[in-house]
Amino acid sequence: MNVDLTTVWAFIIAFAVFMYVVMDGFDLGIGILFPTFKVGEERDQAMNSIAPVWDGNETWLVLGGGGLLAAFPLAYSVILPATYPPIIAMLLGLIFRGVAFEFRWRDPRHRPLWDMAFSLGSFVAAFCQGLVLGAILQGVRVENQAYAGGWLDWLSLFTLLTGAGVVVGYALLGSTWLVWKVEGSAEAHARRLALYAGAATLIAMAAVSAATPFLYLEYWKRWFDMPGVLATAQVPLLTLIVAFLFFRLLRRGAMAAPFLLALALFALGFAGLGISLFPYIVPDGITIWDAAAPERSQVFMLVGTAIIMPMILAYTAWAYWVFRGKVGTHGYH
Repeated sequence: MNVDLTTVWAFIIAFAVFMYVVMDGFDLGIGILFPTFKVGEERDQAMNSIAPVWDGNETWLVLGGGGLLAAFPLAYSVILPATYPPIIAMLLGLIFRGVAFEFRWRDPRHRPLWDMAFSLGSFVAAFCQGLVLGAILQGVRVENQAYAGGWLDWLSLFTLLTGAGVVVGYALLGSTWLVWKVEGSAEAHARRLALYAGAATLIAMAAVSAATPFLYLEYWKRWFDMPGVLATAQVPLLTLIVAFLFFRLLRRGAMAAPFLLALALFALGFAGLGISLFPYIVPDGITIWDAAAPERSQVFMLVGTAIIMPMILAYTAWAYWVFRGKVGTHGYH
């Protein structure tokens, strides 16, 4: 049986991106919501809940970006020039957030400044990730296998919508993570925030889903042509079921379930994205096979990935297991 290495690598990159979105998404979401928590114990609990894992979560960003360069160099050379401004802003936001996270504890005298930098950096990083997603979905002008657009082609009403959608989605992940991990008044506040963020996320998902088929005729066909619609219709149906369970369990006082159901919502959104895009990596001009590296390169990298990725997954699972349970002002207990 012949294995299509290009498709295998497309799934590897998609998996790495999804892992980054859901794992770094909740700590970016905590940063977005940070100003709503009271100075002192509530903010300290929120920070302590992600202190052991936040930097490890960004491993997946390196794997996704590096894998895109190695496995699909043509796509990398087109997508990056098309989205330089939001990508640069995203990286600056991540730097601000990381510096603020460390200096918040080491420079208590300027803690309000570091709290503001942490929140602003998280918001900018999340919003810019949404802009990049929207820019890819709406398409990139390509001529002779190179980016042929302008400096601001990525900016549109649709990309602003996807940017806002990612921000509220990350806020949902952050609030449900805190419901699971913190206690007392911080947990009660996080539970209220999760209700609002959940409603806002569903509205954003509906708006983006409604707008996307009108970007390209191919998108419309993939979602609504028979008999494919019988399969694609399961995505919004499952989204409604998960949303119902999310609000029901959140109101009943569940701890871990709201976070896991929020992850399920993101997984369904990611599945919808895959339905719209595949097999294009730069719609509507470059497929994954057009952009793929030579087969020997793919085989060589696959050997390394087969060794490294299980190690990353094992370390990640171990870290989350060690730091399971509730966190107080002074750390996990």
